Parts: sequence; structure tokens; C-alpha cells
Amino acid sequence: MGGAHSREDLISDSDEEEYEEESEEEENYQDSKDETPERSSSGRRSKTPSSLDEVEAKLKALKLKYPSANTQNSSLKNAVKLYLHIGGNTPKAKWVTSEKLTSYSFIKTSKINGKDEEGDGEESENEKENEEAWWVLKAGNKIKVKVGVEMQLKTFGDQRRADFVAKGVWAMKFFSDEEYRNFVSKFNSCLFENTYGIESNDANKVKVYGNDFIGWAKPEAADDSIWENAEDALLKSPQSATPVRANQDLREEFEEAANGGIQSLALGALDNSFLVGDSGIQVVKNFAHGIHGKGVYVNFDRGNQSASNLVHSTPKKALLMRAETNMLLMSPMTEGKPHTTGLHQLDIETGKIVTEWKFGKDGTDITMRDITNDSKGAQLDPSGATFLGLDDNRLCRWDMRDRNGMVQNLATTTPVLNWAEGHQFSRGTNFQCFATTGDGSIVVGSLDGKIRLYSTNSMRQAKTAFPGLGSPITHVDVTFDGKWILGTTDTYLILICTLFTDKDGKTKIGFNGRMGNRIAAPRLLKLTPLDSHLAGVNNKFRNAQFSWVTENGKQERHLVATVGKFSVIWNFQQVKNGSHECYHNQEGLKSCYCYKIVLKDDSIVDSRFMHDKFAVTDSPEAPLVIATPLKVSSFSISSRR
Repeated sequence: MGGAHSREDLISDSDEEEYEEESEEEENYQDSKDETPERSSSGRRSKTPSSLDEVEAKLKALKLKYPSANTQNSSLKNAVKLYLHIGGNTPKAKWVTSEKLTSYSFIKTSKINGKDEEGDGEESENEKENEEAWWVLKAGNKIKVKVGVEMQLKTFGDQRRADFVAKGVWAMKFFSDEEYRNFVSKFNSCLFENTYGIESNDANKVKVYGNDFIGWAKPEAADDSIWENAEDALLKSPQSATPVRANQDLREEFEEAANGGIQSLALGALDNSFLVGDSGIQVVKNFAHGIHGKGVYVNFDRGNQSASNLVHSTPKKALLMRAETNMLLMSPMTEGKPHTTGLHQLDIETGKIVTEWKFGKDGTDITMRDITNDSKGAQLDPSGATFLGLDDNRLCRWDMRDRNGMVQNLATTTPVLNWAEGHQFSRGTNFQCFATTGDGSIVVGSLDGKIRLYSTNSMRQAKTAFPGLGSPITHVDVTFDGKWILGTTDTYLILICTLFTDKDGKTKIGFNGRMGNRIAAPRLLKLTPLDSHLAGVNNKFRNAQFSWVTENGKQERHLVATVGKFSVIWNFQQVKNGSHECYHNQEGLKSCYCYKIVLKDDSIVDSRFMHDKFAVTDSPEAPLVIATPLKVSSFSISSRR
């Protein structure tokens, strides 16, 4: 297990080793390991002064007539000291001084990777009026990077320091608190303008977020009491008698090779779980310490003729139904795009595809991009015949019975699913993903970053629509009680509390009423710049979700997400704790960097917690299952003694 803070040592001015430009060490980044490297001081020469202050003191004692550092700093605008992290996460990992004294600037340019433009916070004269331009951070002669969330900027107010990714992991240290605050303020302004295409000012922030959500733009003005009240309620809950401790660790229980290239993971809450692969489905057994055992293997080319279509298009989505005796399989029509015109229904007990369904409305074939169960526990209902569907501008419920509630004749050629209820939106909602609560309320994530909440009564009008932070929501999950929402973007996770107090003083959730303006600011879950760099530039966050409960009064305890070869786990209670150390000295939205990492040898397909019923007495959480294309592993959470 790796911890977020473990590779993020304090940068001391005693680290005066200059970075050699010709060294190849900068590019020799290695993948993260489970163990956490410790910085060693045993290799340092005993005669080396312990700090830069000692060196300066000795020079001053000699009364040499050299300009002091303060004199140099005062003559250089936006002066900083620049560090580079080398060695990845190996035992030799360390920060080295790249430039003892340099400066930074924000310039606006359309040539991020081209020749340097002159400018200091002003638009370059060479920019054409109709040419798109972005704010870029330039530091010394080595850094020129577009200001964006991809930089993974992390600030340390107590150290007057900012870390970020720019073809490497860098740190800038500022010489005064004022200079540090000026940088953070300017960076956030440039980020806003690059994200939304408009100047960062109060009026434009209201345009983007709305008056009710201005706390998202100005977190210091947001009502955080909701987070505190929710945390108090959790601690007082009798169902939360087993607290989540910081010293808990993950222990690998099982690892087995799969029969084929795993594409998706369908965890069951009963006896079995399912690994959906290139050519079929492997059935495995559920145990208190994970899933394992090679059971039945169902080939896609068995059964009737329609099943052979699956051979040519591997299912990317598998949905369990009817007490986990049936499975719906969605295969995309075009590689790289999720949309499809139908799905296959697999009878798990017989191992055969029983029919191929078509999506249709008013006699016309339509597409869907995603499907999900009616509610968190709906897959356990033995009589379930309906499920939810989502397309770019559609939200609906499908029924496998005909309009009179009768089971359709599956002998007919490609029966059409019955559009039971829903809505086709005329304007571009650009829906991307959705999930359901325990009572069947629906949360939908969109391309523009908005997250909409729909009650059980209507799919036409969202009760609440949270504004986006500029990044598309690629996956969304919600707790069983509907109080918490977890959205996935490429570079961060966003955790939203839906609790609010209505005008009568009653506490409600955003699925059941309009939240008004007493809305808490969200919290972000991020990788440190170093871990983000180690994960790889093309690896993005995917499929973040809560641990799995299907019972009132039970509380989800962890969050898990996948990025490249990393499975990243957060302690849910710790994230909600406003006094947690991660949030000290932060500006803007609170961001949590306290997580654990499980590293695999191959890119991870999915990471999910098993059902809460599989949590054993000596563990506060059900096992975590991690699937790569060729292997599946199970981890249990144990307390280090």
C-alpha cells in the first residue's frame, strides 16, 4: 500500500544539490510500488551545512561584498526558487534544486509548445483577434504549460510552495506570503478563464455557477455546517459502531488468472460474481474474503443465433437482474463510443442468451449509451422486469413486458423493449452517466460537468442541478440514502452533499426538493502531482464509486477509483471531516490527498467493493475486488495492530 503523503517530503533549503541539465535522471520515472520509499539522510556528507541559512550566516560573517538574496529577490519580479522531483518513487527519489533564483509569469498565447512569446500577464501582441488563446504559466527557461486542472496544482500555504506537473513534477517556493498568495490568486483567475472562456470576475462567476451556487466559486462563503452536521449524525448512528481508522490497511487475499481478457466486472450480492471477457463470462464464487474459484464459463456463441453477434463486439456493460439469475449485456456499435441500439439477455442458470432486445420508441429505433438498475438493490428482486436507460438527450425506464404488463413472446424476431416512462430533451443535455439511490431516485452526470438530481416522481424536471467545474462527468455514483454524490472527471473526483434545510427548518435531500441557496461547497479528491505523474499522462480517473450497501441505516465507508495501474482508496469518513489535516492551509475548494494506492502490473479494468454483507467481524469493510484484463484480485481491509 502506498500513501499520498509518503512521497511528498518537506522541501528543505538544505537540499542544495544542483540538478545537472545533462542528467538523464529526469526522465527515468518508474511506476509506483506498493512500498513507500523513505528519504535517507545517511548518505549525506557530515560536513555539509544543514541549511541554506547556515551558509548565508557564514558568508555574512566573512563580510564579503556580494549582493544578498533579499536584494536579488527585490529586484526580480515574481521571484521563486524552482525544484524538480527526480527518481519517481524509488529509494533515490528526492527534490533537487533546478534554479536557485528565477521568476514566473502568466502569458496569454495560442502557441503553448511553440516559440516563447514575450508578455507578463498581458496578451501577446502577435495574437490574432480571432485566434483562440490560453493562459500559460512560464517559469524560468524550463517550464511553459497551459494553466489547467491537468497540472494537478497542489499548494502548501505553510511552506509558501506550489507543486505541479509539467512534463515532470516541479515545485516553486516563494519568498514571502504575499508573493505566494498573489500566485495562487492569479493562477485561479487564469484557470477560470481557460476553463470557461470568460474573464474571472464576480459577475461572470454568477453567470457560470448561479447565485445559489456561488459558494462553489467562493468556498469561504459557503455553508459548511451541512458537512459537519452530517458527520455528527454519522458518528452518533448505532449502525456506525465500527469506526474507520486511519491505520487500517489492505491485505491481498486471492489473485487468480482469468480465462480471457476481462472487459467489465459484475459483482453479485448473493452467491456469485461475474467476469465479462472477450469471448464469454466467467462465473466465480463470493466469499467473505473476496471472489475466487473457476466456475462455469459461458461462451457468447452458445444458445440461439443472436448470441453470435456478441462474438464480434465485446460487451462493455453487464447488468444483473432478477435475483442475479439474468444479465443484460450492452455492446457498442462503434469502437470507442458507448451507444448501441439494443442488448442481449443472458439466462445465467442455463448459460444461454435467451433474446436480443431492441431499443425503440413510437416505432423508431433509438440508441442508448448506458443502462442501470431501478435502484441500488434492484438486482436482488426476483420479479424485476424494468431497468433505466440513458442516452445523450434521453432518460427513461425500459420494461421487458409489453404495454399490458405481459411477458413478451421471445420467439419473435428481436422483440422491442417497452418505453415505460421517460423524457426526450430537445436541447443538448449531453448526458454521460447515471446511478440510482436506494429508493430509485436518479443522479445524472453530463458532458458540461453538471450533475442533475431526479426524484422518483419525474424524469422530466430535475429537482436540483449542480453546476459543473469545467470538466465532463464520466461516471457518477450515489449513496444508498441519497445524501452523497461522487462524480468522476479525468483529473479529480467531486464529492457533493445533497443535504439542505428547507424554509420550515426540516433537513431534506436534493432529490426531494429544491435546495435554495444554503448549499455546501463540494470537496475534491485528487492525486498528488507526483502520483498523477507516475500514473501516466494518458491515464485518467475512471469509475469512482462508494462501497456497496443496500440497506437503510448502513453507511458507505470507502470510495474507490481507478487510474491506469492504480486503484485508489479514500476513507469516506476522513474525507468528510472538515478538520482533517489535508484541508489545513488550503485555499479554494477543499481537496483531499489522503488515500491508499494498490498498484497492479497491468492497467486496471475496474475496482469495486463487494456487498456489505461480506464484511467480516474483524474488518470494517467488505473486500475490494480489482480486475485487470488477465487477473482478478481480492483485498480485505484489516487493522494494523
